[in-house]
Amino acid sequence: MQTIQYNNEIRIAVDPHFVWDGQNAYLFDIDGTLLRSRDRVHYESVAIGVQRAMGIEVSLAGVPIHGNTDTGILREACRQAGIEDDSLEPQVAAIRAAMCASVEERRGELDPILMPGITETLKHLAERGALLGVATGNLEAIGWIKIEAAGLREWFRFGGFSDHYPDRAELIAKATEKAREMAGADASVCVVGDTPRDIAAAHANGLPVIAVATGHYSFEQLAEYRPEVCASSLADLLAASVTRP
Repeated sequence: MQTIQYNNEIRIAVDPHFVWDGQNAYLFDIDGTLLRSRDRVHYESVAIGVQRAMGIEVSLAGVPIHGNTDTGILREACRQAGIEDDSLEPQVAAIRAAMCASVEERRGELDPILMPGITETLKHLAERGALLGVATGNLEAIGWIKIEAAGLREWFRFGGFSDHYPDRAELIAKATEKAREMAGADASVCVVGDTPRDIAAAHANGLPVIAVATGHYSFEQLAEYRPEVCASSLADLLAASVTRP
């Protein structure tokens, strides 16, 4: 990795052989990458979904959230509540539907804030002809609702979600298939995310990663996983690209 800009606040490291804004398609994570939710609507939907479908109380206390998927979070919360897999599996579809319904019902409470440079970066990539999609641990209906609430829906043409894929690497694989169906079988696809799980899932599929320290993990923590690009934010990465030779 070559550090191309560095001070106490702005940190950018780029593989010198990788052109971060020269790929055919991009798969953006949502939470921590595109936006941050200043509400608890999505977070609370898991417990609401289980209660509506099964009449059982669950908690997300102690459940790993960052970089996880809604399906993975749901299963772990149920395990902690002592719900056996044999009891859970027949109810998973109903729980997912109840989670999505809960977020739709509370759409007016959503209070997202965009991460730095998001709109400018999406515009920059679109103007360079890139296909833009999302690859997120959110359930599909919830993911699109949050993107709409953040005013970003116009940029994205497709997505990969966790409805049927608790494993992030698998949902990245499915999103990559969609990207190449739309952009061409040989299209270069890049993942943009904010957690080590995003990096690991992308690399498991042979994809490059732009990792941004706008979520729960620091620049140093992300850099340890050797993404092709590691940046303090997309705003900083875009600003640096404007001044490059």
